[in-house]
Amino acid sequence: MNITSRISRRSLIAASTIALAAIAVVPATAAAAAPSPAAASASWKSLTPSETLASTPWKTTSALDQDGNRVALDNPAVASFVGWAYFKADGTYTMYNLDDSPKLHGDWTVAADGSSRWINAKDANGNVLFQRVVPITELTRNVFTYRVFPNAADTSIYYDVVHTRTNHVEPGTDGRGPGAHGSHGINGSGEYHFNNGNAR
Repeated sequence: MNITSRISRRSLIAASTIALAAIAVVPATAAAAAPSPAAASASWKSLTPSETLASTPWKTTSALDQDGNRVALDNPAVASFVGWAYFKADGTYTMYNLDDSPKLHGDWTVAADGSSRWINAKDANGNVLFQRVVPITELTRNVFTYRVFPNAADTSIYYDVVHTRTNHVEPGTDGRGPGAHGSHGINGSGEYHFNNGNAR
């Protein structure tokens, strides 16, 4: 073996070692820069139920009966609960039909433990038309489900109305607030059905 081949081998080994070290450092650096799923989850879990509900626009995406069977969203038992919902941090809300026509507006609250949601509906003059309290069966950053009873005296028959977070901008607004430009105000990563609300 001559001196040139020894230098070439040493150069090759040194270059390989440097390249492997660089490959090992880059993923570690990228991993350190990205928030961990646990950290993102922890920040979401620190939201109150009211903050969770107000953190994103919602679209009604399905309904289930008491036996877990899917119910068509145009079924008269659930049709009046279907649409877009925008719960604002100031305690007001607006709801629209899926064709973006106005549906309801008024005030809302969620129980501190997340067990129920109360709304009232108001007319154009601010007079209360009705109030409704529904039990919440699921409230996460991605899914909001509440239960309705067609007959309040018979709680064995019910429908769970399922809403998923959406990026649908509130009709009639300038596109600011939750859902504008696809932003939800919290880390949107995670395993969920993302509902692109502007594509019907």
